Amino acid sequence: MDDRQQLKAHISMFLACAFWGLMAPLGKDAMTHGITGIDMVTFRVTGAATLFWITSLFTPKEHVPLRDILMFAPAGLFGLVLNQCCYTIGLSITSPINASIVTTSMPIFAMILAAIILHEPITGKKAAGVLMGCSGALILILTSAAAASSKIGDIRGDLLCLFAQFSFALYLSLFNPLIRKYSVFTINKWMFTYATIIILPLSFRHVAAIEWSEVPVKTWLETGYVVLIGTYAAYILTMIGQHTLRPTVVSTYNYVQPAVAVAVSVLTGIGTLKLSHLFAVILVFTGVWMVTKSRSKA
Repeated sequence: MDDRQQLKAHISMFLACAFWGLMAPLGKDAMTHGITGIDMVTFRVTGAATLFWITSLFTPKEHVPLRDILMFAPAGLFGLVLNQCCYTIGLSITSPINASIVTTSMPIFAMILAAIILHEPITGKKAAGVLMGCSGALILILTSAAAASSKIGDIRGDLLCLFAQFSFALYLSLFNPLIRKYSVFTINKWMFTYATIIILPLSFRHVAAIEWSEVPVKTWLETGYVVLIGTYAAYILTMIGQHTLRPTVVSTYNYVQPAVAVAVSVLTGIGTLKLSHLFAVILVFTGVWMVTKSRSKA
């Protein structure tokens, strides 16, 4: 594999995680100035579905058997509907700092589910990593429970964001063979289509009730960023990186997302960074590092 391809993969992963990191404060700001969490979820899945279908018209066609098309429905439920609904609505309630820190816990959930579903062995190092990561998440939640302002956190939002990571880890454990068979455009056009079919009937009335003319232009620009850059572009860039880089290398880019989110949130005043946040970050990051670096003898 040449150095140019490796560099392209590294740049793709860095940009994807940076885009996701920036999405937290921008999405939070949009959801406090004119639209709600369920509105943002609706725009995100319907917008991405449209973009991926348009893009698929200009990419090589793949034959997808009916059985796999149907399998994309539950994959979309766990990988997108539960994941994005819980994360986006959780972000609308809690601080972007907490939401971004929680997203790094996904490898921990993935390891636990892989042990339960795929019977992968758990080493002592992995177990210690899970314990540290869970301790960090618990500190965040307890900090949010005692917080008087959503700039510091909200326990409801933290728990929703945590469940979003669990849902995505479950998706990876159950549907990994399916998502390895097809290109990023085929996978996402079907998954986002099913996500739209599930979400739109539940949210249509809510979205239709928006006073469109009263929503600031800045809010629409932030929403456009979430759909076009934070979802569509970031998903494509992630797949480019994952196609070339080892999973352990990909996982290290998890740390870019909260770094960007924390910096932007503090600078713009959307979030407040406390000492307990820093302690939680150290525990979660160390726990994720131990889980992804550990190797069983088997």
